Amino acid sequence: WETCWFKVELSIPPAWAGREVHFVWESDGEGMVWRDAQPVQGLTKEGEKTSYILTSSLKETDPHSLTLYVELACNGLFGAGKGSMIAPPDPDRRFTLSKAELVVFNRDVYELLVDLEILLDMAQLLGEENQRSFQALYTANQMVNVCDVMDPSTFPAARDLAAAIFSQRNGESQHTIHAVGHCHIDSAWLWPYEETIRKCARSWVTVVRLMECNPELTFACSQLRLISVLWQAQQFEWVRSWYPGLYRQIQDFVAKGQFVPVGGTWVEMDGNLPSGESMVRQFLQGQRFFQEQFGRICSEFWLPDTFGYSAQLPQLMRGCGIRRFLTQKLSWNLVNTFPHHTFFWEGIDGSRVLTHFPPGDSYGMHGRVEEMLKTVKNNKDKGRVNHSALLFGFGDGGGGPTQKMLDRMKRMSDTDGLPRVQISTPDRLFSVLEKESSQLCTWVGELFLELHNGTYTTQAQIKKGNRECERILHDVEVLSTLAVARDGAFQYPASQLQRLWRLLLLNQFHDVLPGSCIQLVVEDALQYYAEIRRAGARLQEEAVQSLCRELLQPKAGSTESTLVLNTLPWERTEVISRTGPAGTETLALVTVPSMGYALVREPLLPPQPVAVRKQEDGSIAMENGVIAVCLDMMGHLTSLRLVDSKRESVPDGCYANQFALFDDVPLYWDAWDVMDYHLETRKPVTTLLKPLEITLAGGLRGSASFSLQIGESSTLTQEIILDATCPYLRFLTQVEWKEAHKFLKVEFPVQVRSTNATYEIQFGHLQRPTHWNTSWDWARFEVWAHKWLDLSEHGFGVALLNDCKYGASAHGNVLSLSL
Repeated sequence: WETCWFKVELSIPPAWAGREVHFVWESDGEGMVWRDAQPVQGLTKEGEKTSYILTSSLKETDPHSLTLYVELACNGLFGAGKGSMIAPPDPDRRFTLSKAELVVFNRDVYELLVDLEILLDMAQLLGEENQRSFQALYTANQMVNVCDVMDPSTFPAARDLAAAIFSQRNGESQHTIHAVGHCHIDSAWLWPYEETIRKCARSWVTVVRLMECNPELTFACSQLRLISVLWQAQQFEWVRSWYPGLYRQIQDFVAKGQFVPVGGTWVEMDGNLPSGESMVRQFLQGQRFFQEQFGRICSEFWLPDTFGYSAQLPQLMRGCGIRRFLTQKLSWNLVNTFPHHTFFWEGIDGSRVLTHFPPGDSYGMHGRVEEMLKTVKNNKDKGRVNHSALLFGFGDGGGGPTQKMLDRMKRMSDTDGLPRVQISTPDRLFSVLEKESSQLCTWVGELFLELHNGTYTTQAQIKKGNRECERILHDVEVLSTLAVARDGAFQYPASQLQRLWRLLLLNQFHDVLPGSCIQLVVEDALQYYAEIRRAGARLQEEAVQSLCRELLQPKAGSTESTLVLNTLPWERTEVISRTGPAGTETLALVTVPSMGYALVREPLLPPQPVAVRKQEDGSIAMENGVIAVCLDMMGHLTSLRLVDSKRESVPDGCYANQFALFDDVPLYWDAWDVMDYHLETRKPVTTLLKPLEITLAGGLRGSASFSLQIGESSTLTQEIILDATCPYLRFLTQVEWKEAHKFLKVEFPVQVRSTNATYEIQFGHLQRPTHWNTSWDWARFEVWAHKWLDLSEHGFGVALLNDCKYGASAHGNVLSLSL
C-alpha cells in the first residue's frame, strides 16, 4: 500500500504538429496523473487505461514542454495479493513500471481495428443461419483487400465498407439495450478504506475526461461506479473532502445530466444483516446527502453486488421515495436460475417495486457484440418487455468505462442483425419499463442468493460489533429524546450521532459486515466499533444525567437505591446485577415500565425462587416456576418444560445445546461460502475439559458451567443461567477459536412439528421451509436471521434467541445457530 511519486518532464517534438499525442504509462500498480496540482487521469493497466491524452491535434500554440506528476500505488485493481484474485495482501509483492513513453497515436488505425473487431464478432456470433454473419464476413474480407497497411490513403475506403454495414437499420420490433456507464468500487474489500478514496478519484477523473470528449456518455456511479453516475453517498463525500477540484467538475456534469446519482444509500450495504433501523438510516443519510449536494433524491435503489436481499426492502424503499430497484447478483445462484429479469418485487407488507436485473448478468460489460447478443438471448421476460440495461465499465476495484467501449457501441447503435444500443440513463430505462409493465410477473418475499451463505457467520467480532452498536445508538437516541422532552435546555447530540451512525453505516458495506474483506479492513472496522461504543457510552451518560438529575442526587437519610432504565417499548420484569456498597455484585428482581425507569430500593421477591439441584448421575436440574430444565454433565439440555403445560420440548434420546463441528472447505470463495456438502461432515463435540458444575445455587438466579475442547486446539466455556420469573434459559458462551476451515454450530432438536420455521428480519419476520422438497428449499440449507428463529405448531413452540449471530437453519425439528 506504499505510494511512489514520479516527476515526468515532457518535451514534444515540433515535427509532431497536427498529430494526436499521448503520454503512455504502464505499471502493474494503479496510478494517477497530476497536472497543475489537479488529478487529470487515472491509470490502471487491468482497466485498459494506460495513457493520458496530451492533445488530440498538436497546435503551435499548445505547450510543447510540460511537467506531470504520476502518483503510483503499490497495489493493482484487485489489491496486493499474489496468486488468485482473492489472495490476501502479500507484503513481499513488488510493483514494476514497465513503460513510460511519449507517443503519437494513430487514430485512423485504431478506428479501422474497431470496425474489423465488430464485423468479425458479427460474422462469428450471429451464426451460419443468419445472412448478416456472411455480410459481415465478406465486408471484413473486402476491407482487408482494399487496405494497404503501408498506405494510410487506403484506410478511408476500407472504413466506408464497414460504415455501409453499420448504417443498415433495424426494424421497429428490435430489442433496445440501454447502455449505462458504470464503475463498481467496493468501499473496502481487498484494499482498505483509505485506498478506496484514491480508487474513486482515479475512476471518476477518468470518467470526467471521457465525458469531455463524449457528451453523450452517461455514468451511473454506485459505490464507486462509473456510468451515468451511480454513486454511494460515502464515496461522494470522500471525493468532496479529498479532491475538491474534481468534485466541482463532477457537480457540473451532474447538472448536465451525464453524471447521474443513483443508489440512495450511504454505502452499498449488505442486504441481509443490518437491522431495520440501520437500513432506514442508510437511505436517510444517502438521500439527504444527494438532496443537499445535487438538489434531488434518488428514484432508483442500486445494489448490484450484495449477497441477497431482505423481503423488507420493498417497504423500506417505498418509504424513502424509491420505486425502482436494480441488481444482478442473483445471476450467481449456484442451484436455481432465477426466473425473471424484469418483474415486480413484493415485500412482506405488500409494497411493490419495479425490479430489473440486467440480462447480461454483469455490471462490468465491455461493449462487445457477444454481450449484446447475450443480453437479448438471456432475457427471461421476452415478449413482456422490449428494453433492458447493460452496465459497461471495469468494476469492483474501480476503473470504469473506456473510449473503446463507447466506440464499439456507437457502431451498434442501430445496426441490422444486432439489438439497438443507446447510451441511456437509469431513469430513461425504468420509465420505458414502467410503460411496458402491464404483463410483468410478481416475485413475493426475499431474493435469496444461493451462494455466499458463510457471510452470515464469518468474522464473529464484526457481527457482534454491528449488533451491539445498533443497540447502543438506539438507546442513546431514546434517552436523548426523552431528555430533550423533559428539559429544553438539554442539547440533543445530533452531529455526534450522525458521525457515529455514519461510522456504523460504513461498516455495513457489503464486504465488511459480511466479513469478506482483508485483515486490514477488519482492523479498521473493529476500531470504528470501539469508537461507537466509547462515544455512545459518553452520550448515554450525558442523557441519563440530564433526564434523571434529581433521582441521581439522593436526599439525606434516604435509603440506598438503584436507578434502572428500560429503553424497550414494553414493561419488563428481570433480574439485574448491581454493585453494592462494598463493591460486590448483588442481584435484584425489578419491574421497569415501557420506555421508563424504576428506582430500586427494596428488590421484589420472586413468586418462586430458582431451585437448583444436582442429581446422583452428575446432571443438574433447575426450575423457576415458569420453566424446568435438566442438563447432563456435558452441558446438553436433556429436558425443557413449561411447568404449567407439562409438555416436554426436547425429544426422547436427543440432546439440545449440542455443539457440532463441520468441515468448511468451499469450492472457491473461502470467506464467503459454506457449501451444502459441509453437512455431511458433522462431528458432535464430545471432549469434556470441565464437567458441568453449579455456579449459582438458586434464589434469584441459578447457573451451571462447563468447558469443552473443540477440534484440535480450541476451547469453549459456557454458563447456563435461569433467572427468577424468566420464561427462557440463557447460554453465555465463550469460545477461544483456533481452527482453520472448520464451522462450529449449536443445535437444538425440539419436539415440534411444522413445515415452516419463522425467522426475525428487519421490522418483521419471514417463514422458510423446514424440508428440502424442492431445489429452492434445499438451496436454503443455511440462512440468515436477526435476533430469533422459532419453530411452532398450534398452541406450542420453541424459539432460539441470540445477541450477536446471524447464520441459522431449521431442518426437520432441529434449530441450529451458526457460531
